[in-house]
Amino acid sequence: MAIDHIDLSRIDLNLLVALDALLDERSVTRAAARIGVGQSAMSSSLARLRRLFDDELLTRAPDGMRPTPRALKLAEPLRATLRQVQALVHREERFDPATVERSFTVSLPDSVEVLLGPRLIAQLRREAPGIRLLLRSVDRARILDELDADRVDLAIGLFSEGQIHHKQRLLYRDSYVVLFNAELIGIEPPIGLDDYLRFPHVLTSLRETAHGVVDDALALIGRSRVLAVTTPRFLVVPFLVRAAPVVATMHARLATAFASALSLTVSPVPVALDDIAVSMLWHASYDRDPAHRWLRDLLVKLANEAPAFGML
Repeated sequence: MAIDHIDLSRIDLNLLVALDALLDERSVTRAAARIGVGQSAMSSSLARLRRLFDDELLTRAPDGMRPTPRALKLAEPLRATLRQVQALVHREERFDPATVERSFTVSLPDSVEVLLGPRLIAQLRREAPGIRLLLRSVDRARILDELDADRVDLAIGLFSEGQIHHKQRLLYRDSYVVLFNAELIGIEPPIGLDDYLRFPHVLTSLRETAHGVVDDALALIGRSRVLAVTTPRFLVVPFLVRAAPVVATMHARLATAFASALSLTVSPVPVALDDIAVSMLWHASYDRDPAHRWLRDLLVKLANEAPAFGML
């Protein structure tokens, strides 16, 4: 669509800044304080915005101001537009990791946290001591909304593609292996299918369901397994395996690290499973952000270094 410069010139772009603050704060008083104007000026901006969009945008409610459906639809495109304008008018500054002061909220599963976390923190302390990380569990059902709301700067995990305003980059690929205590189950690798199914299994599921990729693969050949326990935490699995005659099917990098640290055994999985792709996901508005880009590049570097994840 061609730009109508005459029509666009009639719009005060400061109103969009005001609208973003109003939608975020849901209070005229707080929005005014946030962008450094008086309450009356913000009230005037809200009135002009209502005329511009032909919508109330925010209505009074017992708990403050409530956005209308139209306002909720505007929130994310508006935030993305303002970030792009900011990036356009601000010349990219020379980035120096040694002097930058920045906090990043990163959502990731504990499996990736234990593989990357120790070396990431060590690298940051050496090269970028002013970068601080807030690590939190990843919720794949909500992660796109959290990225859009700026509550998460970077997500790591197994993701399908996001929306057009999300960016994705492969971090590493991995396969599956079986993890077990050879002394307890009396088997040496490679473990056969019958032995694999003779022992109960430990399943890690972030979706709170007692069904995984192994169950799908076994169903294709007319077989099934017995589950001893299902847990959302990868880090507890090796301790369960070490203490009981059970087996666990895990991502190879993590299982190999656990086996090395806790004297456990790994073996190829006796059923066909597809490899996994662990990716980073972020909002497109941060794609050219120097610090954000530096952190992403560092994560890729650490994920692909050899030897892989020998930190336990």
